[in-house]
Amino acid sequence: MPNFPDKLYTALQVREMDRIAIEELGIPGFQLMSKAGSAVFEQIRLRWPSLHSLLVFCGGGNNGGDGYVVAKLALAAGYRVSVISLVDPERLRGDALTACHEFRQAGGRIMPFQSKVLSEPCVIVDALLGTGLDPARPVAGEFAAAIEMINDSNHPVIAVDIPSGLHADSGQVVNDAVKALCTVTFIGLKQGLFTGEAAEYCGDVVFADLAVPDEVSAMFNPSARLLLKTKLPRRHRCAHKGHNGRVLLVGGDYGFSGAIRLAAEAALRSGAGLVSVATRAAHSSFINSGRPEIMSHGVESGDQLNALLARADVVVIGPGLGQQQWGQSMFAKVSDSGHCCVVDADALNLLAKIPQHKDNWVITPHPGEAARLLQSSTGQVASDRFTAVSQLQQRYGGVALLKGAGSLVKDEQDIYVSTTGNPGMASGGMGDVLSGIIGGLLGQQLDLSTATRLAVHIHGEAADLAAIDGERGLLASDLLPFIRTLLN
Repeated sequence: MPNFPDKLYTALQVREMDRIAIEELGIPGFQLMSKAGSAVFEQIRLRWPSLHSLLVFCGGGNNGGDGYVVAKLALAAGYRVSVISLVDPERLRGDALTACHEFRQAGGRIMPFQSKVLSEPCVIVDALLGTGLDPARPVAGEFAAAIEMINDSNHPVIAVDIPSGLHADSGQVVNDAVKALCTVTFIGLKQGLFTGEAAEYCGDVVFADLAVPDEVSAMFNPSARLLLKTKLPRRHRCAHKGHNGRVLLVGGDYGFSGAIRLAAEAALRSGAGLVSVATRAAHSSFINSGRPEIMSHGVESGDQLNALLARADVVVIGPGLGQQQWGQSMFAKVSDSGHCCVVDADALNLLAKIPQHKDNWVITPHPGEAARLLQSSTGQVASDRFTAVSQLQQRYGGVALLKGAGSLVKDEQDIYVSTTGNPGMASGGMGDVLSGIIGGLLGQQLDLSTATRLAVHIHGEAADLAAIDGERGLLASDLLPFIRTLLN
């Protein structure tokens, strides 16, 4: 992960930081704009050294002003520079107007937008909209046409602060958005750059603080934090299996034995001392085939779980559980046991029907399951993942994990955003492996939040390593060999 701060902020917070820097610390706004343009141009020269033609799309606010600074710098460096303005330059105000004037005085020319195909090889600079995007007002007119033209051009694109059309707080696309290979963002990291649809549009995220003193950001509580890897302590040289947790996994209704097997092996590879599976009796004889370290038990009623629960430190329930009578009885027994739990898959669907609040569990929904838990729609969850994961934690207690690109972990204090993982994880069984990792780490006496955050990071990092030979065709079981390595 790039070396930048772990603190994330809303667009409103960052705009307030910008105001404080200018009005209270006396830093000239045009100085900040000049530094922003310099940071973008530096990335252009670094990433595309063989391209010396620049096409800059400028809007009407300070984001457009940053674009004019980039254009002037490129002109001075001998680049062929074209600027397309979607706002009459005469309507510009303040620092943006100053940047526009300086570009013109340097010999630059500004063209109005025309919807035509771009053919000459160049780097495109997206300085159209910035962070002031209103999700209630979809991008339309010439701005929408310009975004479409940029995306259809097949030229490399660098976004100024945030790709135009991407919402800075939610990471969702408002109608359409620029697809950039790199996004250079300023002063504070915007939370929407790391979750939702952001991964498809931001490319590499580069942070430039513009030399704004740390005391400015210290005035604000971050809205979220990047999820950083936690190192596990070295094991005691005299440790035995009982010290490392007894994890019971419950699931695997008829036809779904693979889910509980994946979760169980992930718990083992995460370092759990003893791993037991409670599953359908028809499955118990082959669940541990090829992995004899799994202790497999045939259980046909909730009462038959009592002996296994009595020996367990942590319970993972849900992989392959189903929502029929068997699954219902398993979930009811585990829920009433008071054990520290990881609640996944169909256990979440059962929880949605009979909501409960507990402080000692981790719930792990994907957006569809989250919608059921919140009695909303998948679209509503996707439109504001930060609010959704906060509502999940508030309603159900413990720690809430909202899976997806840029998975979110919410504990009682903070929201954490994951930066590991890739599209190859869009295949069956990935969630089962993740729930097993969380359970295995909880068994080693990590607290709910630390175990969940570390598990999410390791899960994604293992998938990134497993996808070196390609994302397409990646299997959940491909992650298992890497989990042990990464945790050590």
